[in-house]
Amino acid sequence: MTTPTPPPASPRPPERRIAIETPPDMETGVYANFVAIWHDSETFTLDFATITRPPKPTEDPHTGDTYLHTPARVVSRVKIPPSQVFEIMKALEQQLSSWERETGRRDGQA
Repeated sequence: MTTPTPPPASPRPPERRIAIETPPDMETGVYANFVAIWHDSETFTLDFATITRPPKPTEDPHTGDTYLHTPARVVSRVKIPPSQVFEIMKALEQQLSSWERETGRRDGQA
């Protein structure tokens, strides 16, 4: 009597390892203290900006209301597909949790 041979296991897909290279001129990065996020049907856009001058009280010509005009300049625009938004949110949460454990700080408070 022979024992049936089990079918061969399907090969596991190879693990993906992305090797990120940062060009020398980008290694220092850019400072941004503001981000505007918007989307269209195909893309999410993240405009990272830095405030360029102190806020200045300004009157809205249409309503007469006073608001703080805060000029900012975009230092980097990043466009991502919707499928990446979830991965970025997970990665940010992991990094924020790690930062909070390491520094003992929460919500960016000193």
